[in-house]
Amino acid sequence: MTALQHPYPARHEGPAPRVPFTVVDEVTRHCLEPREPETVHIEVHLPRRPDPDRLRAAFTEALRRHPRILMREAPGPWYRRRYEWELTREPDTDVVTFLEPGPDVLERARERALTVAPPLALSPPVRLEVIDRVLLLVINHTALDGPACLRVLATAADIYGGRDNAPATPPVRAAAPQSAPEPPGPGGGTGFAPVARVAHGAPTGGAGNGMLIAELPVPRRPKGAPYTVNDQLMVATARMIAAWNHERGSRPRPMRITMPVDDRTRGLDMPIGNGTRLVEVPFQVAELAGHPDVSELLRRTAERTLALKAVTRPQLGHGAALLTAPVLPVGIRSALTRGLRRAAAPWTSTTLLSNIGRIPYPLDFGEDTGRATAVWFSAPARMPRGLTVTTASTGGRLHLALRWSGALLGPGDGARLRDLFEQYLDATSEGGGPS
Repeated sequence: MTALQHPYPARHEGPAPRVPFTVVDEVTRHCLEPREPETVHIEVHLPRRPDPDRLRAAFTEALRRHPRILMREAPGPWYRRRYEWELTREPDTDVVTFLEPGPDVLERARERALTVAPPLALSPPVRLEVIDRVLLLVINHTALDGPACLRVLATAADIYGGRDNAPATPPVRAAAPQSAPEPPGPGGGTGFAPVARVAHGAPTGGAGNGMLIAELPVPRRPKGAPYTVNDQLMVATARMIAAWNHERGSRPRPMRITMPVDDRTRGLDMPIGNGTRLVEVPFQVAELAGHPDVSELLRRTAERTLALKAVTRPQLGHGAALLTAPVLPVGIRSALTRGLRRAAAPWTSTTLLSNIGRIPYPLDFGEDTGRATAVWFSAPARMPRGLTVTTASTGGRLHLALRWSGALLGPGDGARLRDLFEQYLDATSEGGGPS
């Protein structure tokens, strides 16, 4: 449902409208784990502190203009066949909070973003905490994804500052080869053998996720290169994990990296919800061993990502679509889904790389507050993956977020992974040869 399709007719009376959970919503709902909440964090840095009353009014009006975000989980018995969202006219609670500035306030807000999910029982399942010049938006991923909420935030910026926050035209990829390869088959091109897991570091053992954010240069590409920045990020991520595992003596295994693909428009008609589909990019052991030819690895990766993006398939694949068919009660499907998830852990992809790319909106809050200078995203990092890599670019800078499970890694591990990522991302800018 888009902003142009309001769920309430002009004279609506009676019960609130309901819409079924999507496949992504339901699978996430089945697998909720209190120790590792499914949250998405968006962190926007502005030149100046916004006015509290104006921002609260603008964000609330933006919610109304995107009514699909005004939803809560509808109650029901365990034996019902579907989970449903109940759409509301207004927010159930004030989701915007202004926090008093202090030395640790932002750090504590980041920790809450990774450990405390907005409740599904209240509409909307998001919260916006403002710390001086930082907007920290936290999303319950059972209901929504980052790009959808960024669209709502862009609408709020437009209302707040009176500036045009229309999305920019997306970049065009270089022409594809004459004969693109077939997409990987079963096992994502790695067969049915278990794939590489991120080796354990020095985990904290605490609840929730840990996170490290960094600002890096956007990697350079030769003009007309057959690969994109996304492909450079994919190669850097694969090599980072291969090196990390090698340092810890892990046996080399094939690797698969999950990559969200978002085909939605970015205008006011953008569908709000969980709208990305997931594909898995394979890497063989030999491709990442030693000092590979980076230009050749980039070329192969570009062919794979291009082929995978071109395939039409359900958001989480055909198996998930079958598993969420409303044949059995949700309580039974929930137990089946959790059991299958545990059984499939050895074949779960190694990590997730979510590249938002160039932020499509100016996020311009007007003369008094200014335009966003940096935007970070982070995606949930539950086990068995235990690590996610999320990137976005603003003002010619790459904003990287590494997020990990406290059962897998600790803060020092995050710093080492950042160093490896930066090293291998730099190598993709050098234009080829062994590295």
